[in-house]
Amino acid sequence: MYIIPAIDILDKKVVRLREGNYESATFYDVTLEEMIERYQSNGTEFVHIIDLNGAKGDFSNQEYLFDIIRNTEMKVQYGGGVRSIDMVKELIDAGIHRVIVGTQAITNPDFLLELSKSFNGKDQASSCQDQIVVAIDVLDEVIKYSGWMESSPIKLMDYVDKCLNLGFFRFLCTDINKDGKLGGAGVELYQKLLDHSPFIKLIASGGISSMEDIKAVKQYKVEACVVGKAIYEGHISIDEIKDWNLKSLISF
Repeated sequence: MYIIPAIDILDKKVVRLREGNYESATFYDVTLEEMIERYQSNGTEFVHIIDLNGAKGDFSNQEYLFDIIRNTEMKVQYGGGVRSIDMVKELIDAGIHRVIVGTQAITNPDFLLELSKSFNGKDQASSCQDQIVVAIDVLDEVIKYSGWMESSPIKLMDYVDKCLNLGFFRFLCTDINKDGKLGGAGVELYQKLLDHSPFIKLIASGGISSMEDIKAVKQYKVEACVVGKAIYEGHISIDEIKDWNLKSLISF
């Protein structure tokens, strides 16, 4: 399991939310460029960037974000406001390593089917689908979307099964009850998902506050975990992330 540092952007500023509440955003006195440079200079090759404006349908950040992303050598896992198949393709073609799809996959029943079909017949179809991450943001086993402001009637495990049947196997699961609280990860939720589908590639998100929390998540055989607020608040250092990721690489 490896650690992916998270950078959430709201109004072009680095922030962290608590339980997805935009009104409780904590703003940090650091820029996106500076955070990417810190991670890159410390040997961390992967970064998780979320456009929180985009998640609400406000795309005022996108030009700013794309200009920065195009000029970094970091592997970027990007989400927030990915509303069309054309945009997914454009992001992948532009060098985004992984694209996170969330709201559109929930609200448009045909979106994932069309996305899957768009990759069929291509020489790199499996590679393309490897670059798609399906976001599952969960509050008490209810899937939330549109910046966690809306609830979906789709049952959690039914949604996972639908995605798997269409060839999508990597999931970013955020336990909203845990998010931004630094109170520990939602390991019970991850265990339920992996018990249901042991072969999915699961990226855990929400609540991680220490290296001990990361060790606890590792026991559940997740592929990776996303860490944000714990870094900004000084609970986990970038050097600790680097050391962990290097050891994880060696253990493969």
